[in-house]
Amino acid sequence: MATFADYAALARLLAEQRRAGEQGAAVEAEHRRDLHAAADSLQHRLTAQGQRLDHLGRAIGVTAPAAGPPAPPPAEPSPPAAGPPATGHPGTHHEPGEGRAGGAAAAPGRPGVGAYSPGLETALAVPAVPGPRAGEADPAAELELARRYADEADRYGQQAELLAQQPPLLPTWSPVARALAVYLGCAAVGVVLMLVLVLASGVGVVGLGTLYAWMCAGLPAVSLIAGWLVLGRWGRPAMVAGTPARYPVLGILVCFLALPLAYCGYLLLFRVVF
Repeated sequence: MATFADYAALARLLAEQRRAGEQGAAVEAEHRRDLHAAADSLQHRLTAQGQRLDHLGRAIGVTAPAAGPPAPPPAEPSPPAAGPPATGHPGTHHEPGEGRAGGAAAAPGRPGVGAYSPGLETALAVPAVPGPRAGEADPAAELELARRYADEADRYGQQAELLAQQPPLLPTWSPVARALAVYLGCAAVGVVLMLVLVLASGVGVVGLGTLYAWMCAGLPAVSLIAGWLVLGRWGRPAMVAGTPARYPVLGILVCFLALPLAYCGYLLLFRVVF
């Protein structure tokens, strides 16, 4: 027969289990709040990454594909079929007096009522907070994996932005060196054309006045305009707004000095050789 000490011990056990359940529920709630905060932060970060990628795509001339129709929501599971009604304790049908008095949970001290059964203690215990089942994804691990992917996306995005800030023509060169190389190349083409005009003038096809006019004004101007257009087309980075630096003074000095100097060098070489 159960004593008061037994019921007091059981009450203390139930109270401890209740406190443990409440603490576990509080820890689980805090964990869920942390997960929601991490998910919100990751969502904002992914949104910012999407905006940066859209801006980069517009800068390099790539448009984002049109979004398709939204996927239909998943169908809700049908409720389980109702089972047969629970039957009472067998003693209810054979012993109405004991069933009406409360069965196995009757007050202590009544005749015919024994102590709590071993299974009753487990049934009255507060259930523990369930953890992730086997085979289910851990939300914390999934968020950590998504954060790592976001870090990789940031790294590749920074590399893409650095590449987009470089022009297609001589990307590793400085702007001044790039402009100087372009104007020198255009002036070299002008020098080749000038030599053709010199040869044509030597055989009498082109007059001396026409040769000097093209050598001092026409070909330098054509070389300057060609270098200006090349720098504007292939010397402009994709991520830089506005017109690129073309250094027109440098172009004028290179183009309008290269051809006369090349002609003077041609005359000196011709006199030395011949």
